[in-house]
Amino acid sequence: MIKDFVLRIPYLPSIVFYGKILRIVFSGSSKAKRGQYDTAAWCESSLATVDALKAVGGHVEITGTEHFKKLEGPCVFIANHMSALETFVLPHIIAPFKDVTFVIKQSLIEYPVFKHIMRSRDPITVGRSNPRDDLRAVLEGGAERLKRGTSIIVFPQTTRSVVFDPATFNTIGVKLAKKAGVPIVPIALKTDVLRSQGKYVKEFGAVDPSKKTYFAFGEPLRVHGRGDEEQSKIIAFILSKQKEWKERKEREDGS
Repeated sequence: MIKDFVLRIPYLPSIVFYGKILRIVFSGSSKAKRGQYDTAAWCESSLATVDALKAVGGHVEITGTEHFKKLEGPCVFIANHMSALETFVLPHIIAPFKDVTFVIKQSLIEYPVFKHIMRSRDPITVGRSNPRDDLRAVLEGGAERLKRGTSIIVFPQTTRSVVFDPATFNTIGVKLAKKAGVPIVPIALKTDVLRSQGKYVKEFGAVDPSKKTYFAFGEPLRVHGRGDEEQSKIIAFILSKQKEWKERKEREDGS
Protein backbone atom coordinates (compact mmCIF):
# COMPACT_ATOMS: atom_id res chain seq x y z
CA MET A 1 0.00 0.00 0.00
CA ILE A 2 2.79 2.45 0.90
CA LYS A 3 4.66 1.63 -2.31
CA ASP A 4 1.51 2.18 -4.42
CA PHE A 5 0.89 5.52 -2.70
CA VAL A 6 4.46 6.64 -3.33
CA LEU A 7 4.26 5.78 -7.01
CA ARG A 8 1.07 7.81 -7.52
CA ILE A 9 2.82 11.09 -6.63
CA PRO A 10 5.72 11.78 -9.05
CA TYR A 11 8.14 13.53 -6.67
CA LEU A 12 7.60 11.22 -3.68
CA PRO A 13 9.87 8.36 -4.85
CA SER A 14 12.84 10.75 -4.75
CA ILE A 15 11.91 12.07 -1.30
CA VAL A 16 11.38 8.60 0.15
CA PHE A 17 14.46 7.10 -1.49
CA TYR A 18 16.86 9.88 -0.52
CA GLY A 19 15.42 10.01 2.98
CA LYS A 20 16.49 6.40 3.37
CA ILE A 21 19.85 7.07 1.70
CA LEU A 22 20.59 9.91 4.10
CA ARG A 23 20.02 7.59 7.05
CA ILE A 24 22.27 4.96 5.46
CA VAL A 25 25.05 7.49 4.80
CA PHE A 26 24.91 9.15 8.23
CA SER A 27 24.94 5.77 9.96
CA GLY A 28 27.85 4.54 7.83
CA SER A 29 29.77 7.78 8.30
CA SER A 30 29.39 7.57 12.07
CA LYS A 31 30.78 4.03 12.06
CA ALA A 32 33.63 5.05 9.74
CA LYS A 33 34.68 7.90 12.03
CA ARG A 34 34.88 5.36 14.87
CA GLY A 35 36.92 2.96 12.74
CA GLN A 36 34.04 0.46 12.64
CA TYR A 37 33.06 0.65 8.97
CA ASP A 38 34.49 -2.64 7.74
CA THR A 39 33.56 -4.66 4.66
CA ALA A 40 30.57 -6.25 6.41
CA ALA A 41 29.21 -2.80 7.31
CA TRP A 42 29.81 -1.60 3.73
CA CYS A 43 27.87 -4.56 2.34
CA GLU A 44 25.06 -3.87 4.80
CA SER A 45 24.83 -0.24 3.65
CA SER A 46 24.89 -1.33 0.02
CA LEU A 47 22.09 -3.86 0.53
CA ALA A 48 20.07 -1.22 2.38
CA THR A 49 20.38 0.96 -0.75
CA VAL A 50 18.89 -1.83 -2.88
CA ASP A 51 16.08 -2.21 -0.34
CA ALA A 52 15.47 1.57 -0.44
CA LEU A 53 15.12 1.42 -4.22
CA LYS A 54 12.71 -1.51 -4.01
CA ALA A 55 10.68 0.34 -1.38
CA VAL A 56 9.75 2.99 -3.96
CA GLY A 57 8.92 0.46 -6.66
CA GLY A 58 12.35 -0.06 -8.20
CA HIS A 59 13.34 -3.37 -9.78
CA VAL A 60 16.94 -4.66 -9.72
CA GLU A 61 18.22 -7.56 -11.85
CA ILE A 62 21.73 -8.97 -11.33
CA THR A 63 23.21 -11.60 -13.66
CA GLY A 64 26.57 -13.22 -14.38
CA THR A 65 28.01 -13.12 -10.86
CA GLU A 66 29.33 -16.65 -11.35
CA HIS A 67 31.96 -15.18 -13.67
CA PHE A 68 33.83 -13.44 -10.87
CA LYS A 69 32.88 -15.80 -8.05
CA LYS A 70 34.83 -18.62 -9.72
CA LEU A 71 37.97 -16.48 -10.11
CA GLU A 72 40.86 -17.03 -7.74
CA GLY A 73 42.57 -13.85 -6.67
CA PRO A 74 41.78 -10.23 -7.48
CA CYS A 75 40.61 -8.76 -10.77
CA VAL A 76 39.77 -5.45 -12.39
CA PHE A 77 36.06 -4.78 -12.86
CA ILE A 78 35.43 -2.42 -15.78
CA ALA A 79 31.98 -0.87 -16.16
CA ASN A 80 30.07 1.86 -17.93
CA HIS A 81 28.87 4.69 -15.69
CA MET A 82 25.28 6.00 -15.64
CA SER A 83 24.57 7.39 -12.18
CA ALA A 84 25.73 7.43 -8.58
CA LEU A 85 23.65 4.31 -7.90
CA GLU A 86 26.32 1.85 -9.05
CA THR A 87 28.77 3.19 -6.48
CA PHE A 88 26.22 2.40 -3.78
CA VAL A 89 25.04 -1.00 -5.09
CA LEU A 90 28.15 -2.77 -6.44
CA PRO A 91 29.65 -3.46 -2.97
CA HIS A 92 26.57 -5.53 -2.08
CA ILE A 93 27.15 -7.68 -5.18
CA ILE A 94 30.95 -8.01 -5.13
CA ALA A 95 32.33 -7.44 -1.64
CA PRO A 96 30.89 -10.61 -0.01
CA PHE A 97 33.11 -12.59 -2.40
CA LYS A 98 36.09 -10.34 -3.16
CA ASP A 99 37.81 -7.56 -1.26
CA VAL A 100 37.22 -4.57 -3.53
CA THR A 101 37.54 -0.82 -3.84
CA PHE A 102 36.88 1.88 -6.44
CA VAL A 103 38.70 4.34 -8.61
CA ILE A 104 36.80 7.54 -7.76
CA LYS A 105 36.91 11.28 -8.24
CA GLN A 106 38.90 13.18 -5.64
CA SER A 107 35.78 15.19 -4.81
CA LEU A 108 34.02 12.11 -3.40
CA ILE A 109 36.45 11.91 -0.49
CA GLU A 110 35.83 15.58 0.24
CA TYR A 111 32.02 15.52 0.47
CA PRO A 112 30.73 16.26 3.97
CA VAL A 113 29.71 13.08 5.85
CA PHE A 114 30.12 10.80 2.79
CA LYS A 115 33.88 11.36 2.78
CA HIS A 116 34.36 9.24 5.92
CA ILE A 117 32.76 6.23 4.23
CA MET A 118 34.80 6.53 1.05
CA ARG A 119 38.10 7.09 2.84
CA SER A 120 37.53 3.98 4.94
CA ARG A 121 37.40 1.92 1.74
CA ASP A 122 40.95 2.89 0.64
CA PRO A 123 39.92 4.05 -2.87
CA ILE A 124 42.18 5.25 -5.65
CA THR A 125 41.43 8.92 -6.31
CA VAL A 126 41.80 10.84 -9.55
CA GLY A 127 41.44 14.57 -10.16
CA ARG A 128 40.26 14.33 -13.79
CA SER A 129 42.14 17.51 -14.67
CA ASN A 130 45.41 15.87 -15.71
CA PRO A 131 45.00 12.54 -17.57
CA ARG A 132 48.69 11.69 -17.19
CA ASP A 133 48.56 12.11 -13.40
CA ASP A 134 45.32 10.11 -13.24
CA LEU A 135 46.85 7.26 -15.24
CA ARG A 136 49.87 7.18 -12.94
CA ALA A 137 47.65 7.19 -9.83
CA VAL A 138 45.53 4.30 -11.13
CA LEU A 139 48.44 2.19 -12.38
CA GLU A 140 50.55 2.64 -9.26
CA GLY A 141 47.78 2.62 -6.67
CA GLY A 142 45.83 -0.09 -8.45
CA ALA A 143 48.81 -2.40 -8.87
CA GLU A 144 49.67 -2.02 -5.19
CA ARG A 145 46.12 -2.89 -4.07
CA LEU A 146 45.78 -5.76 -6.52
CA LYS A 147 49.09 -7.19 -5.26
CA ARG A 148 47.68 -7.41 -1.77
CA GLY A 149 44.46 -9.03 -3.03
CA THR A 150 42.06 -6.12 -3.45
CA SER A 151 40.07 -6.00 -6.67
CA ILE A 152 39.45 -2.65 -8.36
CA ILE A 153 36.26 -1.23 -9.89
CA VAL A 154 36.94 1.23 -12.72
CA PHE A 155 34.52 3.47 -14.65
CA PRO A 156 36.59 4.51 -17.68
CA GLN A 157 34.06 7.04 -19.00
CA THR A 158 35.03 10.66 -18.49
CA THR A 159 31.52 11.53 -17.27
CA ARG A 160 28.36 9.66 -16.31
CA SER A 161 25.99 9.21 -19.23
CA VAL A 162 22.73 7.40 -19.98
CA VAL A 163 23.89 6.92 -23.58
CA PHE A 164 27.01 4.78 -23.77
CA ASP A 165 29.58 6.30 -26.13
CA PRO A 166 32.55 3.98 -26.79
CA ALA A 167 34.60 7.00 -27.87
CA THR A 168 34.61 8.29 -24.27
CA PHE A 169 35.43 4.86 -22.78
CA ASN A 170 39.16 4.97 -22.21
CA THR A 171 41.59 2.06 -21.71
CA ILE A 172 42.76 2.84 -18.18
CA GLY A 173 41.19 -0.34 -16.74
CA VAL A 174 42.76 -2.55 -19.39
CA LYS A 175 46.16 -0.94 -18.79
CA LEU A 176 45.85 -1.59 -15.06
CA ALA A 177 44.91 -5.25 -15.57
CA LYS A 178 47.84 -5.70 -17.95
CA LYS A 179 50.32 -4.07 -15.57
CA ALA A 180 49.14 -6.14 -12.60
CA GLY A 181 48.74 -9.38 -14.57
CA VAL A 182 45.16 -9.93 -13.40
CA PRO A 183 41.96 -10.72 -15.31
CA ILE A 184 39.27 -8.25 -16.29
CA VAL A 185 35.59 -8.79 -15.50
CA PRO A 186 33.38 -6.53 -17.65
CA ILE A 187 30.21 -5.04 -16.15
CA ALA A 188 27.30 -3.70 -18.17
CA LEU A 189 24.87 -1.68 -16.11
CA LYS A 190 21.71 0.34 -16.50
CA THR A 191 21.05 2.61 -13.54
CA ASP A 192 19.08 5.46 -15.09
CA VAL A 193 16.45 4.92 -12.42
CA LEU A 194 18.44 7.86 -11.02
CA ARG A 195 19.06 10.76 -13.35
CA SER A 196 22.77 11.10 -14.05
CA GLN A 197 22.80 14.72 -12.84
CA GLY A 198 20.88 16.06 -9.88
CA LYS A 199 19.18 19.48 -9.95
CA TYR A 200 20.52 20.58 -6.56
CA VAL A 201 23.22 18.01 -5.78
CA LYS A 202 25.13 16.92 -8.88
CA GLU A 203 25.70 13.34 -7.76
CA PHE A 204 22.06 12.57 -6.94
CA GLY A 205 19.39 12.84 -9.61
CA ALA A 206 15.64 12.35 -9.37
CA VAL A 207 14.29 8.81 -9.02
CA ASP A 208 12.14 7.20 -11.73
CA PRO A 209 11.11 3.74 -10.44
CA SER A 210 9.49 2.84 -13.77
CA LYS A 211 13.01 2.28 -15.17
CA LYS A 212 14.43 -1.13 -14.28
CA THR A 213 17.98 -1.41 -12.98
CA TYR A 214 20.37 -4.00 -14.40
CA PHE A 215 23.84 -5.24 -13.51
CA ALA A 216 25.37 -7.88 -15.81
CA PHE A 217 28.84 -9.39 -15.32
CA GLY A 218 30.70 -10.85 -18.29
CA GLU A 219 33.21 -13.65 -18.63
CA PRO A 220 36.75 -12.90 -17.41
CA LEU A 221 39.25 -11.64 -19.96
CA ARG A 222 43.04 -11.93 -19.90
CA VAL A 223 44.97 -9.09 -21.53
CA HIS A 224 47.15 -10.05 -24.46
CA GLY A 225 49.41 -7.65 -26.29
CA ARG A 226 48.32 -4.03 -26.05
CA GLY A 227 44.82 -4.97 -24.87
CA ASP A 228 42.99 -3.61 -27.91
CA GLU A 229 41.04 -6.84 -28.39
CA GLU A 230 40.01 -6.94 -24.75
CA GLN A 231 38.89 -3.30 -24.85
CA SER A 232 36.75 -4.09 -27.89
CA LYS A 233 35.21 -7.10 -26.13
CA ILE A 234 34.30 -5.01 -23.07
CA ILE A 235 32.63 -2.39 -25.25
CA ALA A 236 30.80 -5.06 -27.27
CA PHE A 237 29.54 -6.68 -24.05
CA ILE A 238 28.15 -3.40 -22.71
CA LEU A 239 26.51 -2.52 -26.05
CA SER A 240 24.97 -5.98 -26.41
CA LYS A 241 23.49 -5.89 -22.91
CA GLN A 242 22.07 -2.41 -23.39
CA LYS A 243 20.50 -3.54 -26.67
CA GLU A 244 19.06 -6.60 -24.93
CA TRP A 245 17.54 -4.50 -22.13
CA LYS A 246 16.11 -1.97 -24.57
CA GLU A 247 14.47 -4.69 -26.66
CA ARG A 248 13.05 -6.33 -23.53
CA LYS A 249 11.54 -2.99 -22.46
CA GLU A 250 9.99 -2.53 -25.90
CA ARG A 251 8.45 -6.02 -25.72
CA GLU A 252 7.08 -5.37 -22.25
CA ASP A 253 5.60 -2.02 -23.31
CA GLY A 254 4.02 -3.64 -26.35
CA SER A 255 2.43 -6.53 -24.49
